[in-house]
Formats: sequence, structure tokens, C-alpha cells
Amino acid sequence: MEQILEIRDGCSTPAQLLKSLAFAKYLNIYKMEFIRELQGRDERQRSEAQQKIGFIEHVGITEIVALLDEPAPTDSEQLEKARALVRFLDGAYHHFRSTAYSRLVRLQNAVVSSGSETPDTVKDKVTEKSQALSDLILETRRQLMQKVGLEVGVRRTWGMDATPNVTAGEISGHYLNLPADYTSLAHVPLTIAADIKTGVDYSTPSNKRANPFYELDYNPFNESNFVAKEWVSVPLQVGRSLIVAYINKSRGSIEMEPGLLNLFPFASIDEIKSNRRPDGIFIFGDPNAGDNDLGYFWDEKNQMLIGMVPDRDELKYFGYSKKPILTLHNVLAIRNGEMPLHCGCTRNVVRFDGEGEPYIAEMVVKADDMGRVALEKGDDNLARLMFFGTETGAFACLDGFSEHAKTKMIGQEVGYNKETGSNARQIVPVTDEAEVAQGHVLDALLYMNNFALIEEGECTVDTNMSVETAIEHFRLGERVAAGSTKTHRGAKESSYWANPFPLLVDNDGTVLHPDLYEKYKENEGQFIGEMKALADRGEMRVGVAHSQLMAGVYSGNSDEDLTRCGYGDRDDVEQVAPVRLGQDLIHLIKQCGREKRDRLGGNVEEVNITIALVGDSRTGKSETAEKMEGILSLSLI
Repeated sequence: MEQILEIRDGCSTPAQLLKSLAFAKYLNIYKMEFIRELQGRDERQRSEAQQKIGFIEHVGITEIVALLDEPAPTDSEQLEKARALVRFLDGAYHHFRSTAYSRLVRLQNAVVSSGSETPDTVKDKVTEKSQALSDLILETRRQLMQKVGLEVGVRRTWGMDATPNVTAGEISGHYLNLPADYTSLAHVPLTIAADIKTGVDYSTPSNKRANPFYELDYNPFNESNFVAKEWVSVPLQVGRSLIVAYINKSRGSIEMEPGLLNLFPFASIDEIKSNRRPDGIFIFGDPNAGDNDLGYFWDEKNQMLIGMVPDRDELKYFGYSKKPILTLHNVLAIRNGEMPLHCGCTRNVVRFDGEGEPYIAEMVVKADDMGRVALEKGDDNLARLMFFGTETGAFACLDGFSEHAKTKMIGQEVGYNKETGSNARQIVPVTDEAEVAQGHVLDALLYMNNFALIEEGECTVDTNMSVETAIEHFRLGERVAAGSTKTHRGAKESSYWANPFPLLVDNDGTVLHPDLYEKYKENEGQFIGEMKALADRGEMRVGVAHSQLMAGVYSGNSDEDLTRCGYGDRDDVEQVAPVRLGQDLIHLIKQCGREKRDRLGGNVEEVNITIALVGDSRTGKSETAEKMEGILSLSLI
């Protein structure tokens, strides 16, 4: 398995870089991978491969440092040998910046032990170190090529970024308040600030989820087999939960690290300093875990959730990082009396012109894929549903986005499996930590139906139903799949409340997690009661939104049905249908804004209208929000 490179040296000159332990390690990694690739060559290229292997085996640090320190060769034979060595090193450079995985690490215990450092100053230092290393690598490459006469003509610098995949500021893992049963985890340094390389696409062994992440009746973590030096750890703030992710450094697993850093906010240093115990521990890529260890366990003694993903190629997909972490969040939320919602949610700032007409001034993402609702009483002593988010990023499937939307992602994205075409994904930031953490009154809760066709001219949003009728749509949770999970593309499936991770009820009605299901039903009853009261007072809309996103691939829709509903062909639907829903949602938001203003006395300048769209993968949550932003032209690119 390919190795990763951890860089802990502090170098400021090309000579120091070439003499560093990190360079020696990387040279060894590159040589081993190059030789392994050559050994797999076709028999017809065997002689060329053997010659190259012989050359690579004799490349050493002394020879490379001498290139830099000594005068340029004047003898033609010696010059050609030097050029061959520099060409080899140039290949190593391109491998480093495109195929290798590197981490630049700096210890930052002062952020906890003294007042001289803050998370922001650490973040600044991390970025400076990352850029300084990139500049030093480029300068070293330039000097070597110049020494042997290979840098002639135009110099090409733009785009030659050599920053590490992750530059991390770490503190000792002992600052984390871990129970005695998990002492070995404390030996893993804790990442508290990072600068990640964007514009990278990682190829992972798998590109879809097929195995469920369910509750286990035993603890899958075996402390006696845990080797701390083989792991990195990242404390994440997922909703109100402190969840610490431990990621194995092996290739195929470590690639999850930049994705998680681009998806979730860091946990607060103040919380770590306050001696708060983690709510959950997530372990990804454990080589000692068995096939049946995939899942989570509630450690009653230590009051923590433990999530485990074994080291298996079929599990090395970012979905097996994101979904399990959200599952831990959701289990904790349910136990706390809250309702997790698999949804997209936006807070819409509605203002009013001189004539009192509403307009949407701003759309702010509160959740791209998951949030939770809590019941809170207001100043009038009436309970309302308050929505909170979980992620600051989006794990976006590129299939349903316009080229305009994809352009907006450039420079912020961490990608996965672009070469696979179907289900290629990018993780991009979509909101900020403050928005995710702050609760807002939920004004509308809509289930996303992605397959039922709506005739042209008819409204795609239906809130003219009772709360009880609407809830049945949520409980049934029907959708047509896009093929990103085990369900075949175009096939219809059901998942209770759009699968709020973990799936509580199977397609055949079997209750999968009895204790958690009973607690969920108890919470649901309380929330439904409050929703009825809110709907009766005119403060909340509950119903169904029809994105029609997968209506074109659903076999239950005939070509005649598509034509009748205004679509030219099946490929048309995926881009056009969410625009129709976006337009109807804009109308609903303005209507809700007008009504809310009237309830507040009619004199306020702006109101927040928060709408949650509940649905599983590819039901149109993100796609619809993108279309709405385009309709309203709230950004300029």
C-alpha cells in the first residue's frame, strides 16, 4: 500500500530541504512506487523497465545534494547523467503535487497551555508554513534545473503549487478528556487548525455506499491493537456534539481527512480546554477491525458513542465517513429528545419595498444535507420548532448541477472519483459555523418527492393538506434513486423519514433499532403536536415539494407523461424541473414573509423565513437551492 509523507522538519533553504529527513522519506516512497510500477510492465518493455529500475535503485541523497552544492558539470557525459537525475527528481516533484499524499505538521500546544496563541493565530501560521514549503520546493526545483541547463526559455510558475495536501497545527492528544478505557487514543496528536489543498480530486477504491451503518451490541474498538502513530485525529463540532474522528494514515483511508476538514467545523478549543468529554468517537480504516465491526456502539459506562469503519476497500469512500459521523450526531440528537432531519435548509431574509411588497434579499444555507429540530419556548411562552444545522460544507453530486454552479466551486473544492463519471462528488463550503450553530424558527417543512410529474402550470408545492396527511409522506419517504447507493438507478424505494441515519424502519416495515425507534416515535409525537398547533395558528406550512429531479429516469413515467408535463425529453427533466420548484418556493417564501410581518405588527423591515426540504440523496435539495439562487441572481460570476 502506498505510504503518506508527514513533514515535521523546519527548512528554509534548498540545501536544508534536500538534507531533511522528510525528503529522504519521500525519495524512498517515490522510488518504491516507481519500481513497483515498472515491475508490472508488459514483457515487451521488460528490458527498458529493468534499465530504469537499475538507475532508480542507485539514486541517493548524497548524489542529489552534490548536484546543488558543486559546480555544474562541464563534461558532456557527466552533464547527461546529472540531467537524467534532475529529470527523475522533476518526476518526483510532479508526483508529490498530484499523486502523493503529504501532511505538514506543526505542534501548537501553546494554544492550550498559554494565552500567547489562539486558533486564529495558529491558522495563520499553518497557512504561512504551507506556502513557505511550496515556495521552497519550487525554488529547489528551479535551482536544480538551472544547474544542469534544463530551465531555458519561458519560466512556467503559475499553477505549479506544491503545498501539502494538509498542513496541520496539532496539540497533544492528552488535552482531550478521554475515559480510561480509551487511553491509547490520547497518544494521537489532535489537529486543531488546518490548511488544505483544494482543486484536488482523490480516487478512492469505492464510489458508492452499499453497506448499512447500524447499531452493534458490542464495542468494536480494541485498545490493545491500536497503534497511535498510524492515526491522525480531528475534533469536529457536529451540531451540538463533539465528535472526534480518528483516520488511519494508510492510502485509501487518509484521503478522507481533507474532505472532513472541508465539510465540518473544528470543535472549539475552549471546549477542549474545558475538559469536556467527547460525545462520540469515530474510527475510520481500522486494520484490526473485522467485517462485522462496521457500525456504532453506545458505551453506557462512559456515555459515549463509538463508530467504526474497518479497513476494507469497499468501505473506502467518503460517504462512509460523512454518513457514519452524521449517524452519531443523529443518535445523540434522538436520545436528547430532538428530531434529526435529512434535509436541505435555507434561511431566507425577506425585506419589503416602499409599497410593502416582499422581496428575498438573501438566501443563507443552514443545512445542505442534515440538521436537527429542537422545541424551544419563545417570549410568549409558546413552543416553536428551532432548526440547527450540522455541516458547513456540501458533499455535492455533480450530475445535477449546471456548469455555472460547478464554476463557483472552483478553488474551494475537494473532489472524489471524478473519473468515474456517475456519482462524481465534490465537497465545497456552503455556509459558516455561526449559521449552523444558531437556531432559527422553522417556517415550512416540506417532503421532497423527486419522481412524481407535475403538469406545466400547476404548482409544485402542496401545503393544502393536514399535518397528519403530510406526515405520512415523511414516514413513507419515497424517492427514486440515482444509483449512489445499493439501490439501482431509476428504482423507487422507501425510507422512514427519508432515512435519518441510521435507517429506523426497513422497506418491509421491520423496525431495525427498536430502542432508538421508540425514542424517535416519542419525539415525533411531541413535534407533530406542536406542528399542528403552529399550522392552526398560521405560523407554519407542512406539505410536499415536487422537485421531479429523477422523474426522467423513473420507469413509472412514460414518454407521453413527460411530454404532457412540458418536457422535451428525459434528459431535460433534471435541469428544468428544479427551476420550476425553485420558482414556486420563491413565491411561498414571499407569501410566508408577508404573513409573518403581519403577525409581528406590520412594521418590521425584514423577517427570516426558514424552509427545510426533507429527502434522501438526489431528491433535489441542493439542486433546487442552486436554481433558486440563479433565479434571484443573488451572486455574480
